Parts: sequence; C-alpha cells; structure tokens
Amino acid sequence: MEPVKIGLLGLGTVGGGTVSVLTRNAEEISRRAGRGIIISHAAAKDYDADAISGLDQVGIITDDAFAVVNDPEVAIVVELIGGYNPALELVLKAIANGKHVVTANKALIAKHGNEIFAAAQEKGVTVAFEAAVAGGIPIIKAMREGLAANQILWAAGIINGTGNFILTEMRDKGRAFEEVLKEAQALGYAEADPTFDVEGIDAAHKLTIMGSIAFGVPLQFEKTYTEGISKIQPQDVVYAGELGYRIKHLGITRKTEKGIELRVHPTLIPERRLIANVDGVMNAVVVMGDAVGPTLYYGAGAGAQPTASAVVADVIDVVRALTTDPENRVPHLAFQPNALSDVPILDMEDVETAYYLRLQAIDKPGVLARVTRILGDAGISIEAILQKEPAEGEVHVPVIFLTQRVLERNMNQALRQIEALEEINGGVMRIRVETLK
Repeated sequence: MEPVKIGLLGLGTVGGGTVSVLTRNAEEISRRAGRGIIISHAAAKDYDADAISGLDQVGIITDDAFAVVNDPEVAIVVELIGGYNPALELVLKAIANGKHVVTANKALIAKHGNEIFAAAQEKGVTVAFEAAVAGGIPIIKAMREGLAANQILWAAGIINGTGNFILTEMRDKGRAFEEVLKEAQALGYAEADPTFDVEGIDAAHKLTIMGSIAFGVPLQFEKTYTEGISKIQPQDVVYAGELGYRIKHLGITRKTEKGIELRVHPTLIPERRLIANVDGVMNAVVVMGDAVGPTLYYGAGAGAQPTASAVVADVIDVVRALTTDPENRVPHLAFQPNALSDVPILDMEDVETAYYLRLQAIDKPGVLARVTRILGDAGISIEAILQKEPAEGEVHVPVIFLTQRVLERNMNQALRQIEALEEINGGVMRIRVETLK
C-alpha cells in the first residue's frame, strides 16, 4: 500500500520534534498505522537544519505554507506554526481542499474551533488536536474515548508548566515571583513576554477545549474566567503549607445544576492530593467520572519530543481512519455535532468555592471581631484562622482565614467591606481553595 503523504507547516521546536519522531520510529509507526507515513512537503520561513534529525528524509521544503496546503499529493496537513494568523486561513484552506488536519495550536482551537469543526464536518475530514492540551499527555483521547461511558463530573489540571515551575520554586526555596520568572525565561520555560503563561491565558485556551469535550458544549474561550499567579507572595506559599495546602495554578471545569464552570486561577489544594505533588514544569489533570471515579493523567506538558509524541499519535489515528465513513469517525468534541448542548457557562460570581484570605490588620482588640462579623453577615463560615506575629517595627499583623464554600458574589461583597475598614492595610489577598474530592 502506498504511504500516506503529509504536509508539515512549521519546523520550529515542535515541528522539528515531529520530523525526528516520525523518521526515527518510522517502522513502528507503519506497523501501528497499517501503512507508511512520509513528510512529502514542509514549509518554514526560519529553521535550524542542523538541529533537526531526519530532515534529509523530508521531500520538499519551502517557505510557502500555501503551497503545502494546495499540494494535491498531501493527504494530511500538520499545522505547527501557532497563533491565529495565518494558521486559521491555512487550516480552513486545507479543509476546503479535502485534507485532514492535525494541529498543536490550542489558541486556534479554543477561539476558532467551532468554525473549523463545522467546515471539517461539511467536507467529511478530521481535525485532530491532542497536542493542543497538556503536550504529551493523551488527555483529549482519555476524555473523549477512554471515558466515553462516563458522565464527567469535573476536571482539574495543572496545564501550564511555566506557572507550575514558578510556584514550585517559590515553595521549595522561598524565592519571590519576579526572581523565579527571570530564571524561567533564562531556562526557556517562559517567553520574553510571559503574559500568556503567568496570567493564565495559555491555560484558559486548554481548559476551554477540555470543558467542551467533558460536557459537550461549543467552545467558549471568551467566557473562561482567567486569573494569573503574579500576585502570589512567598508568604502565601508558606502560610498555605502551614495549613496543610499547596498553591497550584489550576484550570477547573465542573458541571453544576446552574451551568458549567470554566475557570483558571491560583488554588489551594490539600497537600495529600496527588496533583498537589506535581512539581516543576510537569503537567497533570484529574478527571472525575461518575462510573470510574477520579483518574489522574501526568506527564510532560511541553517540549519538542513530548508534544511531537501527541502530534504523531494524531497522524496515526487519522491514517487509520482514512477509509472510514466520515459519519462514523470519533466526533471532534466527543459528542455528535447535532448533540452539542447549550448549557450556560457560569459567570465567576455564580461559582461556589472555599477561600484562603490574607489581610494586614492593626494589632489591637476588636479588629478581628469586626472582620469575622462581616464574613458572618455574608453567610461565610470560617474553617480556620492564623494570626502571625508582626514584623519588628510594624503595627499591622498578617491574619489568614480559611473559609468554607460560598458563592463568589457573597465573598466579593464581604471583601469590599473588609477592605474599607480603616484598620485594614491594603487589599485582601484571596486564593480559592479546592479539595478535589
């Protein structure tokens, strides 16, 4: 049987890794796919030829990406250039030309996936995107296929390695956020502009995709609540540890009676939870199914070879299904397109969670009572209180509260009143708490 020819867009970190994996494991891949797979056409404007093993086995290399998607011999287009443009135009053109698409582009899928999948459905082609979430961890396949018998109740994940590396260093070495961020940039974990990583945008792209697959709703990135880790102080990491928790930057999606939660934010997790012990640049996702219970997926969330592992696995899946009736292929978002539901995405104020609160209060009688009264009037029950010693020469002391679960709307109202007290210095540091039971 003739080998399947693929066109590769991008020869950067992931593109180079994909070439290496496909050529190095060509025999094993052929055995799994049922036929050979070769890269007949690739496009890149800038790449390091000496750093990519197996590049000599690529057919044509050009700087014209549209030449690849218009090549009649290419059956599968692998898009690894990232971003929105020209990636969207290239993917839609490939689909219009009747080609299957594999992509690692989480931003593209999160923001334009509904349009892309509709076009693919009309043309009877597949768009595969395993590498778009959690790098080499096969979380999309696990949720879409491995857990297909379950109603998924919730999923929570560390899905950005840069943020996890920073929080790990802050905990283990007591370092400040800014200092660790500079090291992350020097090590190549964070970009020169780290906004997407540290402010949660990258994780929000991935969570949007996970939420759609978990609950069968259209992709709605603009409704995902997003909060970063740049305000986390070393003292918060220490106090969380004293209370038996660790701070992780989580993406959480949960189905409730009122709607679906989609939220990315720093979160206190009990230190006994397995996911609380995922450190460094590693990723992990916990998925709770009604039949299977909690399942944990752990591994490298980025990097040339781990991400290429997911890309090539998608290519193999597409090759296996080339002769399958389009109506009988695995749906892009797990549910059949005509079965997607319009369950609303909850506003963050309608989400219920517990909280860690840290405030700076004047060390005098009655202040703590005023704060607890405000919390009580808002229906907020207190789980624990820590009052620390003031620093030398300071009149304000750190006071830490752990609360029970309450609507975010009620907490916001209480925090406005607490911050208005003249005995409180500055704003209240608020970190949400999840037990992940």
